[in-house]
Amino acid sequence: MRAVRTVTRVVSRSVLNLAALVVLALALSMLVPGVLGYDRYVITGGSMSGTFEKGSLALESAVPVADLAVGDVITYLPPPDSGLTGLVTHRILSVEPSETGPVFRTQGDANADPDPWTFQLPGPTQARLEYAVPHLGWVFIALSDPQTRQLLIGVPAAAIALRCAVEVVQVLRRPRDRRTRAPGAVPGRRAAVPAV
Repeated sequence: MRAVRTVTRVVSRSVLNLAALVVLALALSMLVPGVLGYDRYVITGGSMSGTFEKGSLALESAVPVADLAVGDVITYLPPPDSGLTGLVTHRILSVEPSETGPVFRTQGDANADPDPWTFQLPGPTQARLEYAVPHLGWVFIALSDPQTRQLLIGVPAAAIALRCAVEVVQVLRRPRDRRTRAPGAVPGRRAAVPAV
């Protein structure tokens, strides 16, 4: 019976430690890019397949618009007349100078034709793709769902909190056991009864 308890304790601690590591890894993957100056985007379309697959996590840093060159991959909002309302991550195909600033044309690596629009970037800086981590974006997509987020983060966190509470209770009980023992008594031995 004691061996079963020991094995159960070791397995439960291992599972809790693994859960803690998963939660820590998720937290770091969310916080570290921002601390290092990167924006995160999840590639949700297939227009860059072959280079960055759907579900990849794109890490981008802001660079001056003047530093952008042909071949750079940027995430931007297409012009209103394009018919698209979401961000697009495409490669710069051409940069044409104009009086009001550079005019860009982009193309998805998996697309046969360039995007049918040209555009100018509104600000002085633009997010340029620096790294892409395959498949990690699926985690962020899953975490955008509140129920999945509760399962992936809330349940392990609750299990860790419960385990900590159990350990605190165990520590608090130990001193009380020592105080109730008779002075000079040895644990596991009967106290000697004086002869009358």
